[in-house]
Amino acid sequence: QVQLVESGGGLVQPGGSLRLSCAASGIMFRLYTMAWYRQAPGKQRELVASITSGGSTNYADSVKGRFTVSRDNAKNTVYLEMNSLEPEDTAVYYCNARYRAPFNTYDNDYWGQGTQVTVSS
Repeated sequence: QVQLVESGGGLVQPGGSLRLSCAASGIMFRLYTMAWYRQAPGKQRELVASITSGGSTNYADSVKGRFTVSRDNAKNTVYLEMNSLEPEDTAVYYCNARYRAPFNTYDNDYWGQGTQVTVSS
């Protein structure tokens, strides 16, 4: 069974920092692109950051320079370090794991349950 479990969410003040973790099981973790998405009330889910099996990263413009995504393949875990948090960062944050086989023969796509991040004074 595939399982992605997020942790580390909570309430923080503007300008503060938070570290999210996502522990994966049931997949060959090192083969997967891992990503963090978020969804705020009344808004569509958006990609925040991703990291490929080779370690290449991408970030949404709104978080570039403030957030850092990393992975520890020995622990089957992906992290999201969030600094200089703003009220606009308030959302449910979701962990995503995706693997596309060679020649697009199949496409595996898994999601965690989400963790709430609230930035407020």
